[in-house]
Amino acid sequence: MALALLLPAALLLLLLYLGFVRCFTVAPSAVFQCRERAGAAGSQPPRDAWGPRLSGQPLRLLVHLANTAFGQFCLVPFLMRQNNLFLLRYLHIYEDPTFFPEVAAEAKKDKPETKSTAEILEQLMEMRSHSATSGFSFREILDYLNSYRTRELTPTRIAENIISLLEDCEKSSPPLRAIVQWDKQQIRMMAEASTTRYRNKCPLSLLDGIPVCLKEEIKVVPYHHRSGTAYLGTEPETEDATLTRKLREAGAVIIGVSNMHELGTGTTGCNPGRFHGTTRNPYNPNYFTGGSSSGSAAAVAAGLCPLSIGSDGGGSVRIPASFCGVVGLKGTFGCFSAYGSHPLSYSTVSLGPICASVTDAAIAYSILAAPDPLYPYGLNQPKPSLSDVLTPDLKGLKLGVDWTFFKACDAEILAVCQKAVEHLQALGATVVEVSLLEMEEVRVAHLICILSEMRDFLQPDFNHHFQDMNLETRANLALASKFTALDYIKANRQRSRNMRFLKEIFATVNCILTPATACTAPKIHETDLETGNSDILTTIRTIRYMQLANFTGIPGLVVPVGYTAAGLPINFQVMAKWWDEAVLLRVGLKLEQFRGATRKPAIYYDVFA
Repeated sequence: MALALLLPAALLLLLLYLGFVRCFTVAPSAVFQCRERAGAAGSQPPRDAWGPRLSGQPLRLLVHLANTAFGQFCLVPFLMRQNNLFLLRYLHIYEDPTFFPEVAAEAKKDKPETKSTAEILEQLMEMRSHSATSGFSFREILDYLNSYRTRELTPTRIAENIISLLEDCEKSSPPLRAIVQWDKQQIRMMAEASTTRYRNKCPLSLLDGIPVCLKEEIKVVPYHHRSGTAYLGTEPETEDATLTRKLREAGAVIIGVSNMHELGTGTTGCNPGRFHGTTRNPYNPNYFTGGSSSGSAAAVAAGLCPLSIGSDGGGSVRIPASFCGVVGLKGTFGCFSAYGSHPLSYSTVSLGPICASVTDAAIAYSILAAPDPLYPYGLNQPKPSLSDVLTPDLKGLKLGVDWTFFKACDAEILAVCQKAVEHLQALGATVVEVSLLEMEEVRVAHLICILSEMRDFLQPDFNHHFQDMNLETRANLALASKFTALDYIKANRQRSRNMRFLKEIFATVNCILTPATACTAPKIHETDLETGNSDILTTIRTIRYMQLANFTGIPGLVVPVGYTAAGLPINFQVMAKWWDEAVLLRVGLKLEQFRGATRKPAIYYDVFA
C-alpha cells in the first residue's frame, strides 16, 4: 500500500521538477511559431495529448498540488506546455475577436415550402411506421402517439410504468443513476392532464403525453437546480427554464431531472458526488456514458423516455448520445434558448435534444427551437424548417470530408464511418475533399474559452465551496486559472478566423462529415466511482470532432451507425452551416438506414410492458 502511494508521489514530484525547469526555458520551436499565419496550409494530423490517467489517491495528490502556489507556478504550466496550451501566445492573430459565434440567418432563396412543418412531421412518422423492422428498436415518439391515439395505452398508464421502473432501476446492481430527481405526484399530475386531453381528442402537440427528462443544469420546478454538485440548489426551484416551460406547454410529461458530470467540467459522466453517483452506460454498465449530459443519454438508451434535453459546450449532448448509441442534436448557437440554465460557458454552450431517432429529433427541433426575449442570442433566427427532409435520396448534396482529420480515430470507428460515407454517396450525394484549417488552434482556443468562462462563473464557488467540489472539477479550475486575458482575447480572434474558414467551406459544400468521437466509451475503474478521474488523453480524443461546432456555433447531429466488436456504439457526425438544421436531419435520416439492425442495450426498460 505504501509503495502504491509512493510511486504516484514520485511521478508528480518529477513533473514538478520538469515543470520548474521548463518554466524558465523558452522552447526553441516557440520562437519560430511567432509569425503571422496565412491559413493556406493543408490540415495536419491532430497533435497527441499527454497526461497520466489518475484516480484515487494519485488524483487527490495532483489536485492538492495543482491548487498550491508551487503547483500553480510549476506543475500546471508544465502540463499546459506538454499539451500545447500556450500555442496561441506564440502566434500573431490580427482578426478582430468574436466573443459570441452568433451569425445572422441568410435570406431564404428557395421557393416557399408546399407543406407545413406539421404535415411534414406526420408524413415522416408515417414513413417511419412503414419501415419498422422485426428486430429490436427503441420506443420512439411515434410509438407513444399510436398507443394514445388508438387508446391501447394512456399517458397515465405509461407514467405508472415509468414510476415503477424508476424505483426498480435504482435497486439494480449497479444502479443506472440516469434520473437523479423525480416526484411521483408531479409525474402523475402531468400524465393525467394529458390523458384527459387525449380522451377529449385535443392533444396540445406531438409531444403531448411523451415522457421527457431534462439535465440538472436546467431549471425544472420543483426540483433542485444542482448542476451535478453537492452544494448548489439548496432549495427547490420555483421558476422553470424556457425549454422546460415549452415542454410543459406542449403537454410533455417530465419524469424528472437527469444526472450530469459535475458542472459540465468533464466528458465521461463520472460523478462521485453524494446526490448523484456515476451514470452507467446501458450498453455495458462497466463503461461510462460520456458527459456531461450523461443521465439524459442513458435515460433514452435505457428506454425510460424517447426524448431528453441536454446542454453542449464541448460535445456534452453529442458525446453521451454517441457513447450510448442514440441521436443527439446540437443546434446553431442561439437556436434553443438557454434561459434558466446555469451559464457555465456562455459562448460555447447550446442546448439540444437527445432522442431515440432522427425523426424524434426533428419533432423536438420543430417545437423547441424559437427566439426567446429572455435569451439574447438567436433572436433573429428563422422559423424551424424541414424542407427537403423527405426526399428519397441525397442527389444535389455536397458533403465535405477532411480525410486527414476524419481518420484520426480508432480503427474500428474509422472502418464503420468510411462505409457510412460510401452509403451516403450511393444515395446520390457528392463527397468533396475539404481542408479544415488550424484545427490544433481550434482545440486550444475552444479549451481557453470554455474553461475561462467556467472559471469566471464559478469564481465565488471556487472560493467558498472548494471542498464541496469533485476532484476533477478542482483540477480543471486550477488549469483554467492560468489562462490570461490575452489568452482569452487571442482565442476569440482565432474564432473569427475559423468562422471565416467555415463560411468559405460552406460556400462549396452543404455539410461536413466526421466520426462523432475518436474513441468509444471508456471503461470505468473502481477508484473512479470514489474519487472521479483525470484522463487528458481520453478527454481530447473524446472531444476531437466536437469542438469545431461549439467554437464556431454551427449545428451538429450525431447518429448511430454501428458497434465495435465489444458491442459498444459507434456514431457518425454531420455538421452544417448556421441555421441549416434541416440538412442535418435529411442526411441523418439516411444514415439511420445504414446502421441496419439495432442492438438491444444490456439495460433496457420497456415502459409499454
